[in-house]
Amino acid sequence: MRGAAAGIVAAAAWAASEPLLGRLLRTPYSDVRLLGRLVTRGRGWPTAGLTLHLLNGARLRRSPGTAGTPQRRQAIVAAEVENLVLWPALLLVDRIHPDRRDNTWPRLFTSRRVLAYEILTHALFGALVAGSRKP
Repeated sequence: MRGAAAGIVAAAAWAASEPLLGRLLRTPYSDVRLLGRLVTRGRGWPTAGLTLHLLNGARLRRSPGTAGTPQRRQAIVAAEVENLVLWPALLLVDRIHPDRRDNTWPRLFTSRRVLAYEILTHALFGALVAGSRKP
């Protein structure tokens, strides 16, 4: 259960960092919006997106045992590997997501800004998952 809680906390921090990272990287892209707008087109997308984002964080049932450097590094690498494995799915997202279809977002798969955003958010997630566990 601790792994799920750590995942929820890290996913919440990720979601909270999205506005700042979007401004910093000059991209309108958001993982919360990605998820929320996939499941609802109405004004409820923020709630839906955040819920799905937190559930995705909670799926992490096992996290590193301590906040020491080797465990933190392992957690960050694991998060970045997940990012790499899921990146090709953006080809499908580019075809079906409403924010891509109406050109609110740039092409995600080829966007360097979205790539930088994803690398930073996954690193943040991994670092926080490792740091939220007590030895």
